[in-house]
Amino acid sequence: MNDTTTEGESASTSAPSFAPFVCAESPALGTEAHKGEGKILLAAPRGYCAGVDRAVDVVEKALDLYGAPVYVRKEIVHNKYVVESLTKRGAVFVQEVDEIPEGARVVFSAHGVSPHVHDRAEARQLASIDATCPLVTKVHREAVRFAKEDYDIILVGHQGHEEVEGTFGEAPAHIQVVGTPDEVDQIEVRDPSRVVWISQTTLSVDETRETVARLRRRFPQLIDPPSDDICYATQNRQVAVKTIAPQVDVMIVVGSANSSNSVRLVEVALEAGAGCAHRVDVAAELQESWFHGASVVGLTSGASVPEILVCEVVHWLQARGFPKVEEVRTQTETTTFALPRNLRAELAAHGLADARPHAPRKAGPDHTH
Repeated sequence: MNDTTTEGESASTSAPSFAPFVCAESPALGTEAHKGEGKILLAAPRGYCAGVDRAVDVVEKALDLYGAPVYVRKEIVHNKYVVESLTKRGAVFVQEVDEIPEGARVVFSAHGVSPHVHDRAEARQLASIDATCPLVTKVHREAVRFAKEDYDIILVGHQGHEEVEGTFGEAPAHIQVVGTPDEVDQIEVRDPSRVVWISQTTLSVDETRETVARLRRRFPQLIDPPSDDICYATQNRQVAVKTIAPQVDVMIVVGSANSSNSVRLVEVALEAGAGCAHRVDVAAELQESWFHGASVVGLTSGASVPEILVCEVVHWLQARGFPKVEEVRTQTETTTFALPRNLRAELAAHGLADARPHAPRKAGPDHTH
């Protein structure tokens, strides 16, 4: 098995299925007698993608195997609850590897890192475990390949995002970052016939399509990446939101402010016809005024959000006049990614299981799923 082993699917626009929903994470949720006529449309797929699940599992298994502390460069995934939960278990999150004691163990986040970060970790004799999502690694490899072939590379993504910083670092002399369609006119290239585009994996599909169209108007011979860089999970969650958005008065997206894909879901909901849309980290951030006059609430979550946070929002809404929950599924995801090779080997040497996917984590205040 290699690090990018998958089983599963790509984004789909198949006819949605509708089913009643009870929060499995907390049996009490959805089973109480709540009053009101309101309804919740719960988008599916939502929440953890395969790359996030793998990254969180890497930290959990490293803690089980080596004990605390296990250092993690940046947030392992962009979710406040997950980071706080792992911190309670003994993970220590740092901004740069220079903050880590020499010879210690470090996990690189799901968003990926540049070769410079790997070099700095090696110089400090850190034992590293790379939890970069395999779909991000694919984009890194594309950047390296096109740079070796001396193309000008346009990286469509958000300046300052950790994933973009890592990809840019693979070939800084060849890459320019473009964040919006309006930035396309500022690009200068050496040879308009040798330009290729790649992208951050968590972007809005529609905005990326618009940016690429602008790029192609400027550079008619623009070369596409070998395969779609926006990951299947990002696309699936956006399709699910587009499906329910025209039917809802309010859309709630559970996800952290620094989660690119969560922020994009708010934008997608508004563009697809939701009356209004709000992003929250946890149910406690919901405001009752948002739901005055509403009869249907849409609910989804970003790809780094554990299901327990969605269930807490369901419970909050049910207690305030939205007792019925209907899940609207547009795709069933079965993709899994193998754990990093070196972690698998260490687990095997200690007689510990590395089964993928792991058994479902028990929901609780210190758990991440």
